[in-house]
Amino acid sequence: QVQLVESGGGLVQAGGSLRLSCATSERTVNSYAKAWFRQAPGKEREFVASITWSGASTYTADSLKGRFTISRDNAKNTVYLQMNSLKPEDTAVYYCAARRTVHEDRYEYDYWGQGTQVTVSS
Repeated sequence: QVQLVESGGGLVQAGGSLRLSCATSERTVNSYAKAWFRQAPGKEREFVASITWSGASTYTADSLKGRFTISRDNAKNTVYLQMNSLKPEDTAVYYCAARRTVHEDRYEYDYWGQGTQVTVSS
């Protein structure tokens, strides 16, 4: 069974930073594109960022550009989301997802992690 395991969430003050990690152990999925999505209470799950298998191309939601950066270390089978200048509205459960190629539509993703909570206090 494919597993994506997120970590790194927590409570942070506004203006602070967090780095989320998403680790995979299944060899096929290791070579997939990865993405981060987030879901705030009462809201739909929204696209945050995605990255190709090679890491050569990344895509970030327009509203998050300049603050959030996705990257990956294929030697460690891990994808990261660096989040800087965090705001209370960034509070959400953050999910890692995988599919063969990058996409912004959450319905296109085949595999999902369990999510990690990020809470930003004002």
